[in-house]
Amino acid sequence: MQIVAFGVQADERPLLEKAFAGPHQVRSLDVFLNRDTAPIAHGYEIVSSSVNADLGADVLQVLAAGGTKMIAQRSTGFNNVDLQAAADLGMSIGRVAAYSPYAVAEFAWALALAINRRIVRATNRTRNFDFRLDGLMGRDLRGRTVGVLGTGRIGEAFTRIAHGFGMHLLGWDLAENPNCLALGMKYVSRERLFAEADLITLHLPLVEDTRQLIDAAALAAMKDDAILINSSRGGLVDTVALVEALKAGRLTGVGLDVYEEEARFFFFDKSLDIISDDTLARLMTFGNVLITSHQAYFTEEAVGQIIEATVANVEDYLAHRTNENMLVTRGQLPTAAR
Repeated sequence: MQIVAFGVQADERPLLEKAFAGPHQVRSLDVFLNRDTAPIAHGYEIVSSSVNADLGADVLQVLAAGGTKMIAQRSTGFNNVDLQAAADLGMSIGRVAAYSPYAVAEFAWALALAINRRIVRATNRTRNFDFRLDGLMGRDLRGRTVGVLGTGRIGEAFTRIAHGFGMHLLGWDLAENPNCLALGMKYVSRERLFAEADLITLHLPLVEDTRQLIDAAALAAMKDDAILINSSRGGLVDTVALVEALKAGRLTGVGLDVYEEEARFFFFDKSLDIISDDTLARLMTFGNVLITSHQAYFTEEAVGQIIEATVANVEDYLAHRTNENMLVTRGQLPTAAR
């Protein structure tokens, strides 16, 4: 089977091609799947897409017209996919329901620690042989309070690390995680979590109810010296409101591995371009804001599991089987994905 894979990172390519070696041949492309690149998939029954692919109705129509019947997305979230349009076109859509939660949780902690201890500022100084400690004072995390919004597998992994630091644990989710409760987590309202937490971290899916969950009101409710971390989905945060809070001198710092308009920038070299996104450009000016390019998942273990699940999705599609990763199966939309 000939497969075309979009948005393949250089480090990912050999792993992906090795996994599909044998009965399949993968054409790996570094371009992302969108309206402009969709015609490349003409003649390919199976397409694999990456996290920032545009799988709206118009893109799906182009793919279907070119003969594509199955899309194997190499990511967990599917807010970028028009599932109803895929069903109407008789397509199959697979994703990766889960991979190493430690990859994202550990990276979220890396952001939090770097912000708390001013690591980036210190490193920039020492490269210029400036070894002063002015402005580099952090805080002990032991005894402070962490607020975890979303206590699924990743949120739980983050909580276990927080427990190891000796922090007080607050959680918010639709359902309580018994493993987090066993660690001493107390589930509270969002309002209380915002008001009491010294460190707030987001591990939620992006759905209509969570879009811009961190808005102006939520930011106003947080402590002036709180740290905010988002390694989940950019759309969880109202970035314009975040900029206003930072301009007012609030928050110790912010760590963002995701951005609501990231598809135009992340994974590309924009160093020679004029950045037209005023909000992103303004965020970059704050010394207490650390932005990375959606790399929290990018470990050998997590990428390996993502590829393994993608191969399984393709094999199950070809064998007319279904699995927990399938959001749409040959035009049928499962109840859980509606």
